[in-house]
Amino acid sequence: MIDKKVILVGGGGHCKSVIDVAESAGYSIMGILDMPELVGSTVLGYPVIGTDDTISDYVEEALFVVTVGHIKDASLHIKLHERIKNAGGRLATIVASTAHVSRFASVGEGSVIMHQAMVNADARIGSGCIINTFANIEHDAFVGDYCHISTGSMVNGNCIVGQGVFLGSQSVLVNGISITDGCVFAAGSMVRKNIVRKGIYSGNPAILKIKL
Repeated sequence: MIDKKVILVGGGGHCKSVIDVAESAGYSIMGILDMPELVGSTVLGYPVIGTDDTISDYVEEALFVVTVGHIKDASLHIKLHERIKNAGGRLATIVASTAHVSRFASVGEGSVIMHQAMVNADARIGSGCIINTFANIEHDAFVGDYCHISTGSMVNGNCIVGQGVFLGSQSVLVNGISITDGCVFAAGSMVRKNIVRKGIYSGNPAILKIKL
């Protein structure tokens, strides 16, 4: 049954976490695609069966999940998603067995909701997102495509998070604020007002440190 078979694209540390989540959700992992020199090796017992150049070989056999983390920005994640789609592949949306996603919420294709995360009523999660362990997406919040909401972070009610935002561990967005595309927030940031300029932010309250 193809809908429960997945191939993971990217074999680093985030891949290991997704393996655990996928297993908990009842998926059968066919293998991993990674760098050419890693073909034939294993990650947590699963074989590296090819590279992203071989995606088209598997589109009839399994769904795909991009398992590279948010490396500096979301560009690699986006590139790999596009390669999968252009090859005719389909993306799995995986929710850990210990996570809670309200039946009134929506989660886009290729997103992964990690262990103990909470996605509350009328929240909307875009495509290709990582909602990491113990993250909380509250009611009526919107998280754009290719965001990484890190461990223990909180996106409060009615927030709007633009595409490709990285929210560091244990960061908090107060109710009803908006974040522009491509911003990065250091761990522990407290975001108290709308962010309209792309950049790297940190602190309580979060302030702009580096323009992007």
